[in-house]
Parts: sequence; structure tokens; C-alpha cells
Amino acid sequence: MTRGQAPEASDDALLARARGGDRAALEALLVRHQPRVYRFGMKMCRDPEDASDVLQETLLTMARTVRDFRGASSVSTWLYTIARSFCIKKRRRSKFAPEALESLEGELERDGSHPPDPARGPEEELAGRQIEAALEAAISALEPMNREVLVLRDIEGLTAPEAAEVLGIGVDAVKSRLHRARVAVRNQVGPLLGVREAAPRVEGCPDVPLMFSRYLEGEISPDVCARMERHLEGCGSCRGACESLKRTLALCRATPAPQVPDDVLRAVREALRTYLDAS
Repeated sequence: MTRGQAPEASDDALLARARGGDRAALEALLVRHQPRVYRFGMKMCRDPEDASDVLQETLLTMARTVRDFRGASSVSTWLYTIARSFCIKKRRRSKFAPEALESLEGELERDGSHPPDPARGPEEELAGRQIEAALEAAISALEPMNREVLVLRDIEGLTAPEAAEVLGIGVDAVKSRLHRARVAVRNQVGPLLGVREAAPRVEGCPDVPLMFSRYLEGEISPDVCARMERHLEGCGSCRGACESLKRTLALCRATPAPQVPDDVLRAVREALRTYLDAS
């Protein structure tokens, strides 16, 4: 924020004004959240046209129901709940479900969301894009119920209780699905990360990726955590497995919100304007 510039209004402040009929506040709220809603639609639907439909329907639903929203949950949780319902409808209607996986080469050719980084040399740039493509493919390969918890928790940044609210399931179920999803993605992406796993795990080694995922969700007691740390000090293989999961999750969290295509933005604005002018 530059000197003299007014601080950006919070979601709660915009929501309160929008519920009171302030059209500018409602539009500001929608603009703020549309990149994340579009990203969620892309991750879950795996099709730009479907993601565009999900974005438009989600924002229109928010505009129609904003005065009825009582604020029992956060605005983002509310929006993801709406978006998820439209993603489910898209998935049920799709004649291509379950989704076919694209090759990594196809992903690299199609994906224009990550422009070249001038700070990286050609080889580093290629390796980075291969990892990004592998991450995308690994997430796409997950069962939808596991993919959505990973997207909500590790990409969109919701807490486990918030993800449970969006999905309408218990927190324990969210964590169970999340652990499976994290380990599966790590198993696919890990070999590309350059983390040396000194040797195959030997009999008696714990399932380190699973244990570390449980640690992140507060499911590991201090005693168990201390034992794990001692084991990692003396086991290069487990230490490497733990590090590869850390790096995989860091990649998930660094996933940028995609640029919403201009034609999609125009269509969304027109639909919202038509609705707001008529209401």
C-alpha cells in the first residue's frame, strides 16, 4: 500500500455493505475472489470451458444470495461450497468421466500459465516446467474426493475444518483423504525433485510421508514426533522421503491463481450486470 492510499476493505466489510445493497461492494467482492474460484474449477473440472461455467455460475449465485448469507462461515468457504456443487454437476454430466490423463509432453505444450523465468537458465526452466506438469498430472490422477481435499487444503489454503465444511464431511475424513492424496502426489512428483533417498527403506522404517502429513495436521504427539526426528537423523532414505514431501507441498502452495481469460471476464461481467440491473 502506498502512502496516503486507503487500506483495502476486508471481506467482512465488503460483505456487510453488499448485504445492504451496495453494488460496488458486491462487485469488489466478486472481483477479489474470481481468480481462486477459477483455479478451483480448473483443478476439479480439468476443462477451461467447464471452469468458466463454474466461475460464472458461482459468482451469479453469490450475487443472488448475498443478502441471505449470515456470515456463519468465511466468504471463501461459502464460495468454494457453491463452486464445488457446480463442479459436481459438471462431472456427472461429462461423457468423458473418469477423466483421461494427458501426457507430460501434452501438459507442457498446453500450459501457458507459467511464463519463462529469466532468472533460470534453459535447463532449469525445462526442469521446472517438467515438475509443474508432473504436479498437475499427479493431482489430476487423484480420485475426485481426494483431489478436492488436497486442492482446498494445500492449494487454496483452507484449514481442515473449513475444508470439512465445504465438503460436508467430518474433519477426520478430510484428514484421512488428505494424507492419501499427499502421499500419492509425492510418489509421482518426488523422483523429479532431485532429493536423494540414500537407499530403499528397510524393514522397520516408518511410513515417513504419511507420518509427516499427520504431523502437519496436528495428529502426532510430541513423543512420537521426537522419535521420528531421531530416526530421520540416522536414516538417509526416510530423510529424503520426508524432504520430497515437503517440497511437493511447497509446490502445491505456490500454485498461482491463473489469469482468467479476457473473454471469460467479459462474459461474467455481462451476466452480472444483466442480473444486477434487473434486480
